[in-house]
Amino acid sequence: MIIASEVRTQAARQTVGAGDGPAEADDEGASSIAVAERLELRLGDGDYAQDEEWCEVTIGGERRRIRFHDYHEVYEIPGLYEQLFYEELECDSPRTLRTLLADCLEEHKLNEQELKVFDLGAGNGMMGEELQELGVDTIVGADLLEEAARAAERDRPGVYDDYVVGDLTALDDGLVDELGSRGFNCLTTVAALGFGDIPPPVFTQAADFIEPDGWLVFNIKEDFLSEEDETGFSRLIRRSVEEGAIEIACERRYRHRYSSSGEPLYYNGVIARKLGDLPEIAD
Repeated sequence: MIIASEVRTQAARQTVGAGDGPAEADDEGASSIAVAERLELRLGDGDYAQDEEWCEVTIGGERRRIRFHDYHEVYEIPGLYEQLFYEELECDSPRTLRTLLADCLEEHKLNEQELKVFDLGAGNGMMGEELQELGVDTIVGADLLEEAARAAERDRPGVYDDYVVGDLTALDDGLVDELGSRGFNCLTTVAALGFGDIPPPVFTQAADFIEPDGWLVFNIKEDFLSEEDETGFSRLIRRSVEEGAIEIACERRYRHRYSSSGEPLYYNGVIARKLGDLPEIAD
């Protein structure tokens, strides 16, 4: 497990590739990243499954091929995540989920400053930054990858109060108790469900840290909510609703991003109220 103070030390030592100067946010409020110039980037040719897409990036004169879902490699290169997913492929999920959450809070006459958010699959802080700009004061990130924690501190220092690294289903009892005592009333997980990165038991464990009557904010590819889904998420969401563990407050189908071949990838954004413990679903 790594917390933010430890990550700061490691991020300060890390230098990779494409320059070290701080970048400024543009007029549209784009995320600031710790690079001074664009990367030489080429998307893979062909029509690949979403978890098999790849790109080639040139670093220090050396060309590297990186699979999109090999996040530990993506996060090691400053600016690659943003340039690849948000500029080239036009990912819109953090903004969309922030908008859904803001609308839901307004409808229920709630103040965003009262939220205490546990951001699961936090990566390098894209959703954390959206939450901070929304006005959320308390945000704790969590990710399986140490590279993600370092990238979050490198690219968006100060967004997270703490950052937990590790498998949530294998944390020591002391850390589980600590997270359970934080009083989280909102869970966010964006672009992280359905491809094995965060299986149902991990999502369920994260939801256990959320207080009753709190919010679950997540998105998932529409395929994983169909009856043909084999990941377990369709069963988890369906049973959670049927058993009264959650109540869907808002759901929206939208274009998550484009594939490397230019096809739109559709996801469902969901805001749900947590009413009880989520059922256990084997992954």
